[in-house]
Amino acid sequence: MIHHTMIVSFDQPIPDTELDQYLADIEQAMLDTGLAQSVAVRRHLPIPGEEAIPALIATAIVQVALADTDALAKAFTAPGLHEVIDRWQSRHPYQVAWANHEPLA
Repeated sequence: MIHHTMIVSFDQPIPDTELDQYLADIEQAMLDTGLAQSVAVRRHLPIPGEEAIPALIATAIVQVALADTDALAKAFTAPGLHEVIDRWQSRHPYQVAWANHEPLA
C-alpha cells in the first residue's frame, strides 16, 4: 500500500463553505475512481506567524491510500477527477505539492 499525500494551497483566501465543498468534491472524485482504498481530507491548522515563512503553506491536506503506484497512476487518469480539478482551479486557483510514501504509522 502507498499513500498519496497532497498539500493544497489556494492562491487567495477561500470561504469556509467553498473549502468544505472542495474537500467533499475531491474526496468523492477519488473514491469514484474505484482505486482508492481510503481518502482523508482535513483543513490546515494555521499558527500565528506562519505567513512569514517562505514556503508553500497548506489550505488543506488530502491523503489517498491506494494498493500501489500503478493504482495511483490509473486513478489520475480518471476523467471525473480531472473535471473536479479543472472546475475548482477555474473558480479558485490553487497549487499542490505532494508526496507518495508508505503509511507513516
